[in-house]
Amino acid sequence: MNAKKAKYQVIIDCDPGIDDCLALLLALKSPEIEILGITTVSGNVPAALGEKNTLKLLNFAHRLDIPVYCGSKQPLKRDYVSAQDTHGMDGLGESAISEITTVQPQKLDAVSFISQTLATRTNVTIIAIGPLTNLAKSLQQQPIAWQNCCDLISMGGTFKSPGNCSPLAEYNYWCDPDAAEYVFQHAPLPIKMVGLDVTRKIVLTPNILEYIRQKSPTTGEFITAITRFYFDFHWKQEKVIGCVINDPLAVAYLLEPNLCQGFAAYTTVETTGKAIGQTLVDSQSFWHRSPNSFILTQVDAQRFMHIFLQRLIKATDPELTTILQQIM
Repeated sequence: MNAKKAKYQVIIDCDPGIDDCLALLLALKSPEIEILGITTVSGNVPAALGEKNTLKLLNFAHRLDIPVYCGSKQPLKRDYVSAQDTHGMDGLGESAISEITTVQPQKLDAVSFISQTLATRTNVTIIAIGPLTNLAKSLQQQPIAWQNCCDLISMGGTFKSPGNCSPLAEYNYWCDPDAAEYVFQHAPLPIKMVGLDVTRKIVLTPNILEYIRQKSPTTGEFITAITRFYFDFHWKQEKVIGCVINDPLAVAYLLEPNLCQGFAAYTTVETTGKAIGQTLVDSQSFWHRSPNSFILTQVDAQRFMHIFLQRLIKATDPELTTILQQIM
């Protein structure tokens, strides 16, 4: 008899944010993952608001047992610019979901939690779906503890796809480019960069949302409430029918690495000037530097949606195969 595979021991560092909540929901619904803690960072919304939004999501999922740690309020060096124009002032699409007041804030801050967890556990996976400020600070304070990080997945950056907050840069790295550059240069393992080249292929369309509503009205109502604002933004900004949900792909990639393809390369992040936040990927090895990243370039979007829906609404394989051929 085969031994039961151990669960991934995961810290999720995030800035909720609409698509962050969908990523968290996917992780919560995946039995392969044990979430050790969720840390928030200022990105889409300020870190304290991200903490409140995480608790709202955990309350919806009946998982308030998972600890949430509030993290860095400001980027390492540059001024903080939120993405509340994209996610709404509440970060959840102006959905007016009630705050959770029954949970006491954690005494530890996010950076301390990350460092202490890495110092006391082995084989920890970190999924970072916001700016990398917390990770950079932890690396600066406890570099030896980071030897216990076995996998580092970052939703951020872009290789050939245009940026989403400047012509060249993806928001998470643009928000705190100094932190992103520090992590790329000092992490003791290659960063798996889940960038816009692949995440732009992951679109929650009205048809997919309607399928969710039909299969699971409660989940469908929640997702509809937080994504309506996002749908409108994507239509006005990019003429997309639906919304790009970047962050869940980082979780799905942990669950099924064959979902995406890419290549190893040395990568650095621009920290000044008009190209601030740009990821410079040395795909041709001009600099002859050892790879510090694995850059994702291709994704099976239909397979992603299969994983996403299978877990979120317990859709079955035969039905999903038929339905996704109709609506994707």
